[in-house]
Amino acid sequence: MSFEAEVNDHRIIFDTDDSSGGENKGPKPKTMILASLAGCTGMDVISILKKMRIEPTYFNIIVEGELTEEHPRYYDNIHLIYEFTGTNLDLEKIEKAIELSQEKYCGVTAMLNKVAEITFEIKIIE
Repeated sequence: MSFEAEVNDHRIIFDTDDSSGGENKGPKPKTMILASLAGCTGMDVISILKKMRIEPTYFNIIVEGELTEEHPRYYDNIHLIYEFTGTNLDLEKIEKAIELSQEKYCGVTAMLNKVAEITFEIKIIE
């Protein structure tokens, strides 16, 4: 069940857990879709925030996906939790950066919006 892919000179191993016949050598392919979404929007948000002169000391995105019951199973609901720590964090500017990513710049969001409802929330961690 383990497969290796080469993407831009980087090796990625896909697998599944032992309950599905795998050896858990790497992430499942659908899970990587969620990771790709986090990476895409995360890069956008940090880039936009830097232009706004906001640099968080900590930034993390938690992605929660809900799969359909019927096969082929796919994510039809995705929720992103953007976590920030830092001083002088302007919530309005953070919201604007995330909205720009979600509505204009993130190609992964654009693709997934065709099949899933994508929502988000912001957590400022003190």
